[in-house]
Amino acid sequence: MSRAWLLPEQIADVLPSQARRIEELRRTLIDGARSYGFELVMPPLLEHLESLLSGTGHALDLKTFKLVDQLSGRTLGLRADTTPQVARIDAHLLNRQGVARLCYCGPVLHTRADSAQSTREPLQFGAEIYGHAGLEADLEVIDLALDGLHAAGVDDVLLDLGHARIARTVLDGAPVDELIIDALARKDSAALAELSQPLPAPTQAALQALLRLYGGVEVLAAARAVLPAHAAIGRALDDLAWLAHYVQQAHPGVRVGLDLADMSGYAYYSGARFSLYGAAANAALARGGRYDEVGAVFGRNRPAVGFSLDVKALVLAAADQGAAAAVRAPWGEDGALRAAVRRLREQGQMVVCTLPGHEHEAQEYDCDRELIEVDGQWVLRAL
Repeated sequence: MSRAWLLPEQIADVLPSQARRIEELRRTLIDGARSYGFELVMPPLLEHLESLLSGTGHALDLKTFKLVDQLSGRTLGLRADTTPQVARIDAHLLNRQGVARLCYCGPVLHTRADSAQSTREPLQFGAEIYGHAGLEADLEVIDLALDGLHAAGVDDVLLDLGHARIARTVLDGAPVDELIIDALARKDSAALAELSQPLPAPTQAALQALLRLYGGVEVLAAARAVLPAHAAIGRALDDLAWLAHYVQQAHPGVRVGLDLADMSGYAYYSGARFSLYGAAANAALARGGRYDEVGAVFGRNRPAVGFSLDVKALVLAAADQGAAAAVRAPWGEDGALRAAVRRLREQGQMVVCTLPGHEHEAQEYDCDRELIEVDGQWVLRAL
């Protein structure tokens, strides 16, 4: 038996029921971003490799599929993340002097999935603000991300906050060692102690203190007591306190946590960063933060902050809202019937016409009404 039709590992077809939910959520997220004033952009799926991997994008090298352009002979890349492309659009195509709010939604491809349960073809939705360095922009993208999860039906959300500047300041003057970053993320005190031995004693002590600085907003007061009295650390803690306060004010049902040792995306983020978790999710459903260096390689080093999520993963984590209600109608050549079906569809109703010989078959959408003829008129009747 031929197995040529089998798909590559962690690549899958999306069947009707899930495809419907993904598409409905995609529209909801884009409409939500539009209500904030974000403009939709559609970057290409592939670009010259050096463009995709420029600047902060170089970290995507191992995740990027590469191929040779048959027209030019140059190496192309299939995008693994859309943010570098949006930064290029802001820098070279829009070239605005003021604030630019941009959003996008499209597939990205990964040579390796983030986990054994995830796909190598996420449907990435994201929103980014360029041109404003203040925390107001950070708060706006957090608000939009929380609104998106709420619209998807994700309850009991945890907002995890951190700040790239804190650990960087603690390590100031020392090269950023990926093994140290990994030990911080794993809260591995023994490994961190061994790896940090060449560093000054105050730096070693501060790194060990970071391991204990996670929990609720009370972490901020503890951090001020045990971390070095450095102005950059103080400003970062002030930023986190400001964001936590206004998030709790606008979203009282959202739990806020802090992890000052988490350096996820340390080579990418330049300020506050955040992750959103649902009650039943093992991995973050959305990630974002400030990345002011993203446009530097394109000649416009503008302030930038944003977030992204995988619409497919969000659908799996969200509560199923059930199939949309529809109208069942008979198929027929009668002009009045066909006109009645058209009117209902123009009103936004979903009308499923049962084809001859298939009246007994179940439909993808649950029909709660049917179109019937009464005294020569086509009217709706509840089922």
